[in-house]
Order: sequence, then C-alpha cells, then structure tokens
Amino acid sequence: MADRRDRYFDTLRAVAILRVVAYHAFPFAWLELIFPSMGVMFALGGSLMVKSLDRNAGQAVRNRVRRLLPALWVMGLILVPLMLHRGWPDHPSWLHLLLWVVPLDTPPASDFGYSAAGVLWYLVTYLWLVLLSPALLFLYRRARLATVLLPLAGLALVVAHPMGGTVVQNVLAYASCWVLGMAHREGDLPRLRVPLVLAVAGACVAGSLAWAFTHKDGDGVDLVGRPFAYAIYSIGFVLALMRWSPRVDVATGFVSMLNNRAVTIYLWHNVAITLAVALFDPLKLWRIPGQFWEDAVDFGLAMAMLAVAVLALGWVEDLAARRKPRVSPFVRPAPVAPSAPMVALSTS
Repeated sequence: MADRRDRYFDTLRAVAILRVVAYHAFPFAWLELIFPSMGVMFALGGSLMVKSLDRNAGQAVRNRVRRLLPALWVMGLILVPLMLHRGWPDHPSWLHLLLWVVPLDTPPASDFGYSAAGVLWYLVTYLWLVLLSPALLFLYRRARLATVLLPLAGLALVVAHPMGGTVVQNVLAYASCWVLGMAHREGDLPRLRVPLVLAVAGACVAGSLAWAFTHKDGDGVDLVGRPFAYAIYSIGFVLALMRWSPRVDVATGFVSMLNNRAVTIYLWHNVAITLAVALFDPLKLWRIPGQFWEDAVDFGLAMAMLAVAVLALGWVEDLAARRKPRVSPFVRPAPVAPSAPMVALSTS
C-alpha cells in the first residue's frame, strides 16, 4: 500500500514540477489552471509529514528543514556575491541577508538576482508549514473539518483587510491543501465516498472559475491573482487527486530523477530560462525561421543550462538526505535477489 502510494506521489510531484517549468517558460494562464502545481505539492508535503510526526515530532521537523535548506544555501553562496559584485544599490543589511540562511521571509535580491529569488516564496511557505505541522496535526485530530476550513477563513480576512504581508497570505492560501494531505495519510480522505468527493471538488473548481469570470479586471480573467479563489480551486484538484490514488506499479527513471532533484530543478529553472532569453540576441536566434522554432530552440537552450545546474549542484540534495552524493540524478533500480524465485520454485 505504502509503495503504491509513494509511486503515485512521485508521479504527481513530477507532473507538478514539469508544469511549473513550462509555465515560467511559456506564461500562459491556462497552464496554471490545468494543474495547480503548488497546491498539489503542498498536499504531498502535508501527507508525508504525518508518519514522521508520529514517530518524533521534533526530529520530523528538523529532518524536513535539513532536506530543504542546503540547496538554498548553495544558491545564496553563488548569487549573493554576484549581486554584490554587479552593484546592489541600497542592498539590505547583513542581518536581513540572513534570510538566505533561514528563509522565514523571502530572501532579498537585486534586480539582477530577481529571476532566482522570485521563486523562493515556495520554500518560505513550505518551511512555515513544516514548522506549523505539529500544531496542525494536533488540531486536525481534534477538529477535522474545522482545521481544513480555518486557513480559508484567515485568508478571506487577510484578503479583505490586507495585513501580515505575503508570507502570511501564502501560508494561509496553501495550509488547507497541506491539511488535506494529512487527511489522506490519516485515512480519512480515502474513506469518503467517491461521488461526494467529486461533487465537492467540482464545486470548488467551478465556483472559483465562475468567480474569476464574473470579477474581471484590467488583466481579464485572472484566477491566480485572486488568492482566495485560487486556494479554493487548488483544494478542488487536491481532493480529487488524493481521493483517486490509483495504483502505480512502475516508477520511470525520469520520474525518479525529477523527484531526486526536485529542489535543485525548482531553484534554478527560472535562472536557466532567464539566461536563455538573455542569450537570444547574442546567439542571433532571431535568424531561426518561424516563432515556433525560435521558442523551441530557446527552450531547449534553457533546459540544457538547467541540466548543467542539476549535474553540478544536485548532489547537495543527496547530502541533505544523508545519501552518498552522486553527479548523476538517475538512480538504478535495486536488482532482484536471485534467490527469491528459486525459493518460490522449491516450495511450489
């Protein structure tokens, strides 16, 4: 059961990462709608925390933090000196720069470093939800539905009366998905009847879209720019995907690679895309006939640079997970012991 669930989770995480990369390369609004990656990834994180919390809450939090931060530290060691070297007018105090060590808020960055720092809100939100997990699980086991809905009530209040900054808003926007992940691990979500789950999920998705279409602004239909509506939309997808949980017997090497290097890919993909755009004119890619082929070559260049980053820096994730560091992000499946079929034959 656990093995099947983990392989399904690996597949969901891989799809979520690919969608994030695709959206930053080709920022079409519909990409955000076909698969709300962030809500799904936070739900996976919440589910995976439960078992560890039951064994040792303090150790569980420390382990998650340990696996999350080293890749950020490496980025900071590379990026902060570069930003200072290139000139950073009114750069923040050294105390503020410590957010690159413990990201309780988004680490500061210059215009030069924005392509890297612009995606760090996810790590900040993830860190806060990890720190809050013991309390969230305690509350969930005593008031299940209320704990799922409480962050939404807080988010509605924050959106109506802005306060607390973007960190509070992001935590509240995705805390319900995190708690639904806990509900899945606790076995409560799988026990719900499929028609009921699909009805609630459909209402969440349809209601959010209806709100976005009836509250257009100067940018047209913008669901992502409406935190409360997008939180409800994400919950709809999480409910359906977590309740479905199909059997996945095969974990491909590509899916395993994406999971083994998830943090590195997330941290550096936007940097690679930005560099590819910057190289467009110097490499004279505009000579390529047709917009499609221009975009394809530019995207290919970005993915090549991302691959270099994964090969050069991905081993940090191995150290963070207390694995033997390796350059290759691919893990060879463990061979089947030859004695297994022999024993089976001898007893048949």
